Amino acid sequence: MKSVYLIGICGTAMATLAAMLKHSGIEVRGSDSDAFPPMAQFLAGEGITPLRGYDAGHITEDIDLVVIGNAVSRGNPEVEAVLEQRIRYVSLPDMLRDRFLWTRRPVVVAGTHGKTTTTSMVAWVLAEAGVDPSFFVGGIPKNFDSSFRIGHGDVFVIEGDEYDSAFFDKTAKFLKYLPNVAVVGNIEFDHADIYVDLEALRIAFRRFISGVPRNGYVLLGADDEEACRLADVAHCPVETFGLTERSDWRAVDVHYNRDYTRFDVVHGGAVVADVQLPLLGGFNVRNALAAVAAANLFGTPPEFAAAALGQFKGVRRRLELRGVAQGVTVYDDFAHHPTAVRETLVALRAIVPGGRLRAVFEPRSASACRRVFQGDFVEALAFADDVVIAPVYRTMLPSDERLSETALVADLIAAGTPARYAESLDSVTDIIVETAIAGDIVVLMSNGDFGQIHDTILSRL
Repeated sequence: MKSVYLIGICGTAMATLAAMLKHSGIEVRGSDSDAFPPMAQFLAGEGITPLRGYDAGHITEDIDLVVIGNAVSRGNPEVEAVLEQRIRYVSLPDMLRDRFLWTRRPVVVAGTHGKTTTTSMVAWVLAEAGVDPSFFVGGIPKNFDSSFRIGHGDVFVIEGDEYDSAFFDKTAKFLKYLPNVAVVGNIEFDHADIYVDLEALRIAFRRFISGVPRNGYVLLGADDEEACRLADVAHCPVETFGLTERSDWRAVDVHYNRDYTRFDVVHGGAVVADVQLPLLGGFNVRNALAAVAAANLFGTPPEFAAAALGQFKGVRRRLELRGVAQGVTVYDDFAHHPTAVRETLVALRAIVPGGRLRAVFEPRSASACRRVFQGDFVEALAFADDVVIAPVYRTMLPSDERLSETALVADLIAAGTPARYAESLDSVTDIIVETAIAGDIVVLMSNGDFGQIHDTILSRL
């Protein structure tokens, strides 16, 4: 195979796959509806220039294989050309499995929340331990400054996404990833465009765990009942991690401050490590515990893992400090599920003794744009001192299905949290800048680029 073409190349996972293939000596081309940040810049750094727009003329005879992303479907002119010309095509997870995973021992990190950070932590600890792992993650870990790595070791750490694979394969991506070690921190309803209810999501996770071989291992979040129930379908040893007493790997004496989170790790009834993690929030304590437990399976002692985690710099757009101007601190966060929004605000609340905690939320994901979480977002955002709601991103949804920004604002106000609706991203910026007070902490939450208003706000301040 000499030439691969990716349809939808600017998505985070597709761009990462493109770069991995190019590093493997394969000619890579691809297209997208537009070249948007940050992956457009990432591709440029890898020497890959996406074709703008979808055009049947892009599908030429010299292409050996086409990877079709899950953001495109029938009716896309390039998809139609591939089908008509009978060019071999696969989904992204199929390509990852067949090209990179069969010959390695995959560590697959799954769950509704925290999988990007946990995957990055595991990869970093194993890299520091000399395991020389490969990894594939849906973000950019700052310790590596890349969303992938092809190592010489036989371990491959990969983020296991429960989203569907392609228009021709509606099963979860992680079912293709051949887990030798499976990590599931939590399970909550999400992806309302794919799963009809929580039970449908449970089935996908059960299938994932049931695919781990008897000589493999399963690590489950002890603080999440849904995750714990997966032990019933495992055919291999199972351990748990969390803050509850029943955890096999437990965090105790947890202390939070503005610069780091410190805790002890208890395993087998004894303290085995002292972690000083340069990240905020109880959710990152759980992520770090999963990383310590996973690394231990590959011979990395907990105290070594703790030292490596002390040097972990985090992942871009995961509660990332973007800057301080006029005494106002601005964070960027990928939070788009009510639980993630709440955990982000709780983490920041712990380090805001006197200033205002201001939340700016863009409903952008397929679930966040729907009314399914309308009430849950009220409860989550109420942890802020004041809230700005940006316009719903997916305006094509029927009005009776789409989340109501004005109702969300009204419900927040009724619950005692000052809130307002901004009709545009420019209005969001105006509101924050014009009402800013020294000591404010502002967190902008979206799973999109949010128009890069983080930089605009800091610049105007």
